Amino acid sequence: GPRSESGALDAQPWSAAAVAEATSAGRPVLVNLTADWCVTCKINERAALSSPRVAQAVKQANAVYLVGDWTRRDDAITRELQAHGRSGVPLYLVYRPGRAEPDILPQLLTEGVVIDALKP
Repeated sequence: GPRSESGALDAQPWSAAAVAEATSAGRPVLVNLTADWCVTCKINERAALSSPRVAQAVKQANAVYLVGDWTRRDDAITRELQAHGRSGVPLYLVYRPGRAEPDILPQLLTEGVVIDALKP
């Protein structure tokens, strides 16, 4: 199921509403927009997003991890990509409560990049 891809992280499906709900509850949000055919996405998921240290950082930040699956070119995800100047995946965003614009993380992730992005 969907749990296997996310490794140690407990993933929920991405939607704009899910982001808004989490941030209004005072929680940061880590967004992973990905696709099955995206090689870079898979490398990042294995190298960075499935690491126990990242899982720990997510837990400490009380963050929500949302995954948007663009394998079939979902329109809502396409719009989200375009809103951030991207034509494709991967796109990694960190939303913080009280801030309208998310931080955009690099397309090649390391554990450190993700952990730093989740620090308050």
